[in-house]
Amino acid sequence: MSTRATPRETGLGARDVTLSYGGAPVVRDVSLDIPHGGLTMIIGPNGCGKSTLLKALARTLRPDSGTVTLHGRDLRSYRGREAARHVAFLPQNPIAPEGISVRGLVRRGRYPHHTLLRQWSPEDDVAIGDALERTGLHDLAEARVSELSGGQRQRAWIAMVLAQRTGTLLLDEPTTFLDIAHQYELLELCHELHRDGRTVVAVLHDLNQAARFATHLVVMKDGRVVAQGPPPEVLTSRLVEDVFGLACDVVPDPRTRTPMVVPHARFPTDRPEPEHA
Repeated sequence: MSTRATPRETGLGARDVTLSYGGAPVVRDVSLDIPHGGLTMIIGPNGCGKSTLLKALARTLRPDSGTVTLHGRDLRSYRGREAARHVAFLPQNPIAPEGISVRGLVRRGRYPHHTLLRQWSPEDDVAIGDALERTGLHDLAEARVSELSGGQRQRAWIAMVLAQRTGTLLLDEPTTFLDIAHQYELLELCHELHRDGRTVVAVLHDLNQAARFATHLVVMKDGRVVAQGPPPEVLTSRLVEDVFGLACDVVPDPRTRTPMVVPHARFPTDRPEPEHA
């Protein structure tokens, strides 16, 4: 299985990156390129380093060794606001300030564009309005974030990073705590953003969702990238068993023809075995 991405135009990548939180490495010697304008999904078992790698790509975690690059330049060489004008990051479980409205939260996405010489402008209002419209929150703009449902709250955070108007969005487990309908709604939005030309990178747990929406999969195990590439080339029954310990068949999704993981039964049932032609 391939561990290198096919060379493509890219703005964000990692070279021989090792990451830790002051102890043993969590991510070891990882190299990858994020395809420009693609929808990249990072998958792997719990604790394999997915979120840690995303933090490094977002400049919130400094590598112990190796380099994260943005447009061919060391990401650490960018000033904070400068980097935030290129890359937006939504971590797991973000916390909104008490009492803040949806509009107030989304406004925060415009802060990287402000300087002493450039304060609030009509462009900011347009960006906020577009983000609220895109996420279906225009009618809830004045509601408090704390009063929203889980799905609405997640859309408010997505609206904030959309208002940032960066070319690249990094989303860490954005579907967590959402019901199934809202999960697909959010992934459809990610697909639309990618179709509009943005580079979107998301950490996901659901293999079938990742395979359905991704243009590029990155598979991690034990702190390393073990495969990356288009989902039909990467997601095989052998890989799923090797990485996740799950015996399965990988068959075409009947709706999208993308790879779909069908686990083998682990316990006896009294259902008849399906007949095979």
